[in-house]
Amino acid sequence: MYSKRTAALASAAALAGSVVLLAAPVAHAEVVDVNYQCKTPIGAKSAVSPIDIKGVKSGSGYKLTMSWQKGVSSSPVELGKGAMSPSATVKLGGADSGTVTVTGPANQAAIPANTPIKINDLSGTYTPEKTGKVTFTAAVLTIKALGTTTTCTPTNNPKPSLTLDVTAASGGSSPTQSGSGTDSGGQLPRTGPEDSLTALGTLGGTVLLTGAAGSLWLTRRNQALRR
Repeated sequence: MYSKRTAALASAAALAGSVVLLAAPVAHAEVVDVNYQCKTPIGAKSAVSPIDIKGVKSGSGYKLTMSWQKGVSSSPVELGKGAMSPSATVKLGGADSGTVTVTGPANQAAIPANTPIKINDLSGTYTPEKTGKVTFTAAVLTIKALGTTTTCTPTNNPKPSLTLDVTAASGGSSPTQSGSGTDSGGQLPRTGPEDSLTALGTLGGTVLLTGAAGSLWLTRRNQALRR
């Protein structure tokens, strides 16, 4: 009877562990070509750049990082070091809506005239307001340089560059994002395998304690029967 009870507990632990792993939030990212149409002080320009968006859990939300693999737009004159300041918006879709603003440092080296402008990585914070799958898609890019503003808008209806499974954070800010909060259980959103392993470890400890209690109960019961 003891061996059957031990086997049953082991099977339950394995099954519960599988459920925890299957329930772990999923992240999906891919590089997406974005066709930008830019309105510059000297007329319209267009350029296609592969865009990559990554999301990493940070505090009560996620730090988003947006990367350009090719330059966009250009300037008829050289832009000296620190002369160009970029920012962009990331459009939310799926379970959530709105935009997240991402910003970054000015150019760290001079940009020659009539050369595609390479945008440094831009980052911002997203705090979930809804639970479910949320998509992140490149939206408007803004470049400020030498007192002028260039606005670049995607024209090819690009696909999302990132999809995250998120849990709503109570007290979160609007989708333009800068607030903080936790979910209704007081836990931060889970995104990685480490969180799944933590949950599995906790579950394993609970099953171990349950098994120990069962063994103690069986021992006392057998002693009582012998008497």
